[in-house]
Amino acid sequence: MNEIILHQLSIGYRHKTVATALSATIRSGELTCLIGRNGLGKSTLLGTLAGFLHPLAGTVVLKIEADYPLHKLPKEQLARLVSVVLTDRTEVSHITVEQLVGLGRMPYEGFFGSASDNDRDVVAQALQLTGMSDFAKRDMDKLSDGERQKVMIARALAQQTPVILLDEPTAFLDYGSKVETMRLLHDLAHRMDKLIVVSTHDLEIALHTADRLLTIGDDGLVDLTKRQLREQLEAYW
Repeated sequence: MNEIILHQLSIGYRHKTVATALSATIRSGELTCLIGRNGLGKSTLLGTLAGFLHPLAGTVVLKIEADYPLHKLPKEQLARLVSVVLTDRTEVSHITVEQLVGLGRMPYEGFFGSASDNDRDVVAQALQLTGMSDFAKRDMDKLSDGERQKVMIARALAQQTPVILLDEPTAFLDYGSKVETMRLLHDLAHRMDKLIVVSTHDLEIALHTADRLLTIGDDGLVDLTKRQLREQLEAYW
């Protein structure tokens, strides 16, 4: 089992603290959803776990066979441990699905023309796992938003990291694609023992797909039960 261990973590920027006293142990083999209203610091927390932002205080440790203080890792090593799918709509053209997924092999120095047989096998497996094998030769600009998001998840899988972080991966999708994407992430966490953390505003879908629900409260990271989330959803009505 792989873990991310947060201890008394404070997150934010040089002149702004967003959240403090964040402590939790997040484990592989389950889908963890980070939920809550805008401004709580969900994206800032994911950026910190990805190594994009340095903690203002506290520590983040990756427990993957050995203990790795995340923010002391060289970028090359971090890229082999953590992959990230951001919320931005993917605007790419003149590149095929297979080529874009192949970019996930960059930490291993194999992509495009220099790809090894192993790189090609890894890309093919990532496409198969996400149901995108039949789209391998298709240009990215010919895909729907839902298909593009699957490609970005496939790229993260091709990176072969034990940890995958996703910031609002369903933001631009229709309802059916949202459900399909979250079910895929749940399946990957369980079937491949991945440690997957998803920031999401889609509370109803999180209720049905997440194994663990976390939110940022006044006293740090808080576990929500599905009953508590269901009560929150009912309160909106």
